[in-house]
Amino acid sequence: QVQLVESGGGLVQAGGSLRLSCAASERTFSTFGVGWFRQQPGKEREFVATIYPSGGTKYYADSVKGRSTISRDNAKNTVYLQMNSLKSEDAAIYYCAASNSGYGGPRAIRYDYWGQGTQVTVSA
Repeated sequence: QVQLVESGGGLVQAGGSLRLSCAASERTFSTFGVGWFRQQPGKEREFVATIYPSGGTKYYADSVKGRSTISRDNAKNTVYLQMNSLKSEDAAIYYCAASNSGYGGPRAIRYDYWGQGTQVTVSA
């Protein structure tokens, strides 16, 4: 069982930046594809970004493309999401998820393990 713990959320002004972290308990984390998703109150969970096990391939939702960067440090069993130029619509609970298949893609159903989430709040 892979345990994922997100951190780095908080309150930030619009236009500011945050770096979210997702730390995994599993030594084989380097074989998992990892994704970031977010959920706003009353809305479905939506895809934000995903990264292949090697870290060489990444995909982003159009809503964050150009403002966010997903990366991973497999030696530390950690995946990061750097978010810049934050907007009010970026406010949400952010979840990281890991896929046994190595590539989860944009669909949440493809991920096998989920963290508890970290809150991101953006003030005007």
